[in-house]
Amino acid sequence: MSVKPLIRVVTATRLPEAEFKRCPLGQSLLRLSFDKRICSAAAFENRAGLSEVFNRALILAGDEEPDILVFCHDDVRIDDIFLANHVLEGLQHFDVIGVAGAKTRQKNQLVWAGLVENCDPSTFSSLIYTGALSGGVGSVSEDGTRGVDFFGLPPAECELLDGVFLAVRRSTLVKNGIYFDQNFKFHFYDLDFCRNARSKGLRLGTWPISITHEYTSAGYFSTEWREAAQQYLAKWGE
Repeated sequence: MSVKPLIRVVTATRLPEAEFKRCPLGQSLLRLSFDKRICSAAAFENRAGLSEVFNRALILAGDEEPDILVFCHDDVRIDDIFLANHVLEGLQHFDVIGVAGAKTRQKNQLVWAGLVENCDPSTFSSLIYTGALSGGVGSVSEDGTRGVDFFGLPPAECELLDGVFLAVRRSTLVKNGIYFDQNFKFHFYDLDFCRNARSKGLRLGTWPISITHEYTSAGYFSTEWREAAQQYLAKWGE
């Protein structure tokens, strides 16, 4: 008896299709191939912004396609062999779920987990010990040591989620006219998406799903990040 896929994992990678299995997400999807409820769509040899890739999955999906979409970076290793169960459970409680997020949104919150004044990296202040965050992500240090960046027990209702992993129902987003702003190609696409979703009354939250972000996020406080920060502030005001 065939099982109809319920969840589509959407990603973008600079690798060609034949080499996708080398990256953490490609390896994870092979490992999860036992669960026929999960399928995937990857933009190979990608040079487009993540927002454009993710919007394609929202716009082009037909009625016969899985309604649940997981937007995920290709440097993520999915450790959770019960991914489908946990995503389905989480979306019964929230409209958008992630693995880490901020329960409140503050002025100058230009990083989901911290504050930055006037787009100046020297002013960065982490919120990790304030009780304002929730969730956790497996991490790998420069010497290869594996650990966990723990922010607080999930589930928790949030204002902002880390874009490393986001799960949604396509029908909910389309019904509410919520898409990714393609002006944000990488930096701030997730914060902007969360602000948009919250402005339409959607509920965001963390859910206990085990992943490891294999590589350190690149580009924080780069020239491109600062330019995107100014664009984000111009759009949202703070």
